[in-house]
Amino acid sequence: MSKLSARWVPRMLTSHQKLNRLEVSRTLLARFQSNPANFFKRFVTQDETWVHHFDPESKEQSKEWTKKGSQPPKKFKCVALVGKVMASVFWDSEGVIMIDYVQKGQTINGEYCASELRQLKAAIKEKRRGKLRAGVLLLQDNAPVHTAHVSVAAATQCGFELLPHPPYSPDLAPSDFYLFPKLKSHLRGHRFETDDDVIHAVEAYLEAQDTTYFQQGVAMLEHRWTKCIEVRGDYVEK
Repeated sequence: MSKLSARWVPRMLTSHQKLNRLEVSRTLLARFQSNPANFFKRFVTQDETWVHHFDPESKEQSKEWTKKGSQPPKKFKCVALVGKVMASVFWDSEGVIMIDYVQKGQTINGEYCASELRQLKAAIKEKRRGKLRAGVLLLQDNAPVHTAHVSVAAATQCGFELLPHPPYSPDLAPSDFYLFPKLKSHLRGHRFETDDDVIHAVEAYLEAQDTTYFQQGVAMLEHRWTKCIEVRGDYVEK
């Protein structure tokens, strides 16, 4: 017998939800493997995240070198500060295409997301020559604001093809399993006084990453889809 810690998962998946994840993973993996270069060229993904003015370091991050036999250092328990900024990040294998920071009091609905997609089209036209002509494959989660009629209509008008994404599946979303954890790990322990300080720190981190960083995040999808198929639709841990 051995004693193991439980691992956190977003939700206890039903058999129907596992089947949905399995089918979507099979569909997208087949599409990716049929022409990886074309998939990379056309792929864009988006998600939102909260970035706090202060997020304390994890116990792992706060480890210190000490002499053998010394007492472990003490660390006072901290909590995240109330101040926070919501960032909506659109990115692909080349880097960040656009970041939209949601204003305080702004209602996030289908109309807002439709406006974001129109801004995205303009940003792609400016920064990614040939991508619109090739046809954008857009991966978002299936939050109600993204599946609303007005949002889907805007995507169609912009010429974007919406890739399927199963419910409760952050493990199959590159922003959730790759980009945001790395960003927040970098910012953890830093204290920001204003929203502008947070925005500057987010953009400085993302701008400092080379193309390889973003390529790796998109390429990991192949492994995630494969693993999801192997575990019959259950969550992919790594």
